[in-house]
Amino acid sequence: MAKDYRAKISSAIAGSGWATSSGTDNIATQPAIFLTGSPLRHITTMSLTASIGLLTMFIVDFADLFYIAQLADSSLTAAMGFAATILFFATAFHIGLMIATSALAARHIGQGNPDQARRYLTNVIMLSMMLIVPLAVLFFIFAPEILELAGADGAANQAATGYIRIYAPFMPFSVAAMVCSGFLRAHGAARRAMNVTLAMGITNAILDPIFIFGFDWGINGAAVASACAAVVSTLFAIRPIVQYYGGFERISLSGFRQDLSPIMTILIPAILTNLATPVGGFISYRFVADYPDDVIAGFAVVGRVVPVAFCLMFSLSGAIGPIIGQNFGALQFDRVRTTITQATLFAFGYTLIIWPFLYLLSGPICDAFNLAGEGRHVFWLFAAVLTPLFFFNGMLFIGNAACNNLGYPTWSTAMNWLRNTLGLIPFLWLGREYYGLDGIVLGPAIGGIVFGIAGYMIAQYLVNLQEQRAGLVG
Repeated sequence: MAKDYRAKISSAIAGSGWATSSGTDNIATQPAIFLTGSPLRHITTMSLTASIGLLTMFIVDFADLFYIAQLADSSLTAAMGFAATILFFATAFHIGLMIATSALAARHIGQGNPDQARRYLTNVIMLSMMLIVPLAVLFFIFAPEILELAGADGAANQAATGYIRIYAPFMPFSVAAMVCSGFLRAHGAARRAMNVTLAMGITNAILDPIFIFGFDWGINGAAVASACAAVVSTLFAIRPIVQYYGGFERISLSGFRQDLSPIMTILIPAILTNLATPVGGFISYRFVADYPDDVIAGFAVVGRVVPVAFCLMFSLSGAIGPIIGQNFGALQFDRVRTTITQATLFAFGYTLIIWPFLYLLSGPICDAFNLAGEGRHVFWLFAAVLTPLFFFNGMLFIGNAACNNLGYPTWSTAMNWLRNTLGLIPFLWLGREYYGLDGIVLGPAIGGIVFGIAGYMIAQYLVNLQEQRAGLVG
């Protein structure tokens, strides 16, 4: 029975494209590199390597806000926060399209069919343009109204509108870069895929001070720098595909229609999962929008510091996914449990390391970003109280990885949406009603604790469930 179950698992995993971040993790065709050795060593290694590309992207946003903060205008800092929140909706589509490309291309590369992999790449890019171009037009035309819904008004609305309208026409470049990066990862070309994000980050870091200060364009200069970075990253993504992997297939409408169904099967849940985060950010900004720009600027700085400080935590879900998946495929459920437990300990230890650093550096960070008044208080609350509680977000990330790699990806989608709605709105409202600004800052952490514990329990439940189905326990 275990042998039959193993075959079913292998077939399901190969068909779902679960391990496509590097393109080398499909157990049907690749060496089982995570079935021996220390799970903690695998977790650490995978998290560190996966975090490099993420860290580059996060530092770009961090640098943008840092340079704008040097203008010492809290309305501009607040505007950057509002603009990032709105543009993050597009990022959710970018990530979903990248996941679909990586999953489908990796499967066919593993089957020895690179032509079909290239066809999927071509068709996903076609679909990307069909989705992103209308979204970019929508952002360009209705940016003031969308920002007003998020609570931005006055100078912050005007500045954020300018940023979005400059960057929106270049959104097709950024999504093309992400899709091509996913294709490179499917080929196992992790370094070439990483170069895409590095090119974006380096370009932005060079051009930001030139456009913001040298040309005196302010926040519009940051938008121009980001637009240029999107173009450069696209060139770095396309060049190796053309040079080393056969380029793109000829466009065929019949082929597009044929490939649309498998693409959408992966794309829709991936987009829905990633949309939960910007929805949560939109809701949070709506609750703080009535406060002065100093407060919103404080939230904007927190929003940039969190991804940089917790980059390893954000990469944890993708890092442990292949480890869980390979051991699940091999019916090594004890190692799956060990992986989940040690990943949780990794998250806990990492949080304990980051907490004192952020607490001790809270003052210098506030000074660097020219935070004033209640904006400094917001950041101090984050550094002193919220930072240690981020561990529970790590538990939720681990739970998501377990759901995705143990055959229940829709559970991950549901948990993300519940965390960013039910785990957010009641606590924001109660916090505001009873404790004002402090309640808005600290209240959502309660939802994080609840869903973090729930994610860990669900992960353990799914391991037990799949072990029972395999007939390995009574």
